[in-house]
Amino acid sequence: QVHLVESGGGSVQAGDSLRLSCSFSSSRYCMGWFRQAPGKEREGVAIISGAGGRTVYADSVKGRFTISREVSRDIMYLQMNALLPEDTATYYCGASRGIDCSNEDQYDSWGQGTQVTVSS
Repeated sequence: QVHLVESGGGSVQAGDSLRLSCSFSSSRYCMGWFRQAPGKEREGVAIISGAGGRTVYADSVKGRFTISREVSRDIMYLQMNALLPEDTATYYCGASRGIDCSNEDQYDSWGQGTQVTVSS
């Protein structure tokens, strides 16, 4: 498994920006950001494959969030702009053991999570 550590969460106002970082012990082809709000199931936010050649976003964050990774430094980012109260959740980075990056069942390594709270 891969050891992942998230950072960068916080409490902000609607419309503000945050950048989450995820450092990992070894790279996997498919990596991504996920979030879980209280009382809700975990949902995929953004995934990235390879060195960043392909990215996929949840409809709710398209145009506002950007996922990227620095291959040489084993760090992945999630730039979050125009934050909304509904973005409030614990955000996790994950690494997949497979190559079907959209298959969440193949994500077997997770960070401890970082809290993002957006107030209106």
